[in-house]
Amino acid sequence: MKWQNALKDYQLYLKIERGLSKNSIDNYALDIKKLISYLEVNNINFSPITISSEIIQQFIYDVAKTVNPRSQSRIISGLRSFFSYLVFEDYRADNPLELIESPKIGRKLPDTLSEQEIDNIIKAIDLSKPEGERNRAMLETLYGCGLRVSELINLKISDLFFDEGFIKVTGKGDKQRFVPIVDITQKYINIYKSEIRNHLKIQAGFEDTLFLNRRGKQLTRAMIFTIIKQLAEKIGLKKNISPHTFRHSFATHLLQNNADLRSIQLMLGHESITTTEIYVHLDKSHLTKVVEKFHPRS
Repeated sequence: MKWQNALKDYQLYLKIERGLSKNSIDNYALDIKKLISYLEVNNINFSPITISSEIIQQFIYDVAKTVNPRSQSRIISGLRSFFSYLVFEDYRADNPLELIESPKIGRKLPDTLSEQEIDNIIKAIDLSKPEGERNRAMLETLYGCGLRVSELINLKISDLFFDEGFIKVTGKGDKQRFVPIVDITQKYINIYKSEIRNHLKIQAGFEDTLFLNRRGKQLTRAMIFTIIKQLAEKIGLKKNISPHTFRHSFATHLLQNNADLRSIQLMLGHESITTTEIYVHLDKSHLTKVVEKFHPRS
């Protein structure tokens, strides 16, 4: 079995069997491509079936010289998943990553913004420019609904159910969920739709896409990052923020205002509540309040 054939089969498995998004599949493939490149550069002639744990250990040792422990851990995890697939398909009898341990890394807590910082960022938007109304509506949606950046740029007009107070969000693996949307966010989306979007020359295929660039096409992830970085610089914010910061802040502020973790999990679209639990660590005082309020011995 050749590496490229194994990689192609694996990508197909991730798409069809596991229902992963293109971004996730590309990330998994990148780890395997690094191993393939390493073997080619060093003239090491092993197939996916015959490669040993010693060769992979040497590859990881060399990789460790150039990447941080977190990236190293991700590569090991990606390769372990690939070889588990080969074992599952009976191409191999063992997983060569089985005895290779990932480096110990601390749990990285996400950055968050205070309510005042979010207000300051949104107030810094120049509403005299046509894209200003769009940017305000986008940031209000990111924060008000806790969306991933990919979910924001793929949001459709047909996904808006304002009469019911919800939007339909398509998340990882094309899984759909309904998220409540508050009146103020609805208001800014409606202003953008009626005053800005209606006057754009919309390109074919993007008629239902909510947020568009000046050429009438879908915005890119990079554009959202740039808009947020520029606004942070404009107000002199020293934190290193991204679109995901608004999602983290959404969850954190809900938790601080006594929302339950299960509800936050559903709104964020996390499959496991353990993923959502990371937000608990941002504000341990919340846990103290819960015990004081609800425990019979308090």
